[in-house]
Amino acid sequence: MTAPIAMSVGEPAGIGPEIAAKAWLHLGARLPFFVIGDPRHLAGHGARVIEIAAPADAMTASVRGLPVLAQDFAAPARPGQPAPENAQGVIDAIARGVDLVMRGQASALCTAPIHKKALKDGAGFPYPGHTEYLAALAGVDRVVMMLACAALRVVPTTIHVPLSEVPGLLNARLIRDTIRITDQALRLDFGIESPRIAVAGLNPHAGEGGAMGHEEIDLIIPVLEGLRAEGMAVTGPHSADTMFHAGARQHYDAAVAMYHDQALIPIKTLDFAGGVNVTLGLPFIRTSPDHGTAFDIAGRGIADATSLIAALEMAERMARARSIAGA
Repeated sequence: MTAPIAMSVGEPAGIGPEIAAKAWLHLGARLPFFVIGDPRHLAGHGARVIEIAAPADAMTASVRGLPVLAQDFAAPARPGQPAPENAQGVIDAIARGVDLVMRGQASALCTAPIHKKALKDGAGFPYPGHTEYLAALAGVDRVVMMLACAALRVVPTTIHVPLSEVPGLLNARLIRDTIRITDQALRLDFGIESPRIAVAGLNPHAGEGGAMGHEEIDLIIPVLEGLRAEGMAVTGPHSADTMFHAGARQHYDAAVAMYHDQALIPIKTLDFAGGVNVTLGLPFIRTSPDHGTAFDIAGRGIADATSLIAALEMAERMARARSIAGA
């Protein structure tokens, strides 16, 4: 790895500072990363804070402590109590991380959890979440969310919408774009030369030939047939209740689901602590722990850094894959 991984601190009143320190204690210099945040917020969590002047300094500073690229925040961090004055600092840290990775000074961006309401209340943050803000900063119209762990990679086609709205939101372009972006990412970021993608149906038993719904026949099957005609290794639509057991997972590299819970229930059952959120379709690598700010336990020293560690390790592997691919 020629450049360290950048990590935006996220909401400093949450567990971000604590898990950043714990991640450094676990990884040390084996996986150099630096945190973009206020050194005051990152001190006192069991790791020595080393202020750095430039991202490259993290490669050597990580031997001695947690490298921090200082980003001014307006107020102290009070565990569990987000300060409106700090909202702009959270936003600026993310933007700075994107700038650094776009300019090649960081090999990937790993984002600690934010609290969307706090950002909206404190700085008028206009985006639904991290992903949409990152897409806007990168000038990308369409991105895809992947949840990944050692046992499973899964992509929801629709995400944070009521279940009642899912059938109306699904269309051929959305499904086709989701599968194509997933296929490209598996090749570029995961080093899989010929990706195999399994696609879930929307209805129970994948519609059972129309007896339980027609979305499979009218919408999903034609899309998959078209992609197979292009040479893509896509199977389905599969019944979602039979495609996530151990035997089924051996036959694909990623699964594409139709809605949020169809995708997230299996991965959180398989690896609740170690799941990683990956944004596909960006011109840079972005990973994130698959949990929120956890205000209820912030400042108590009991936060689990497993998902952040997994996110940093996955970012490193993805960066190496892109380097090998020459991207």
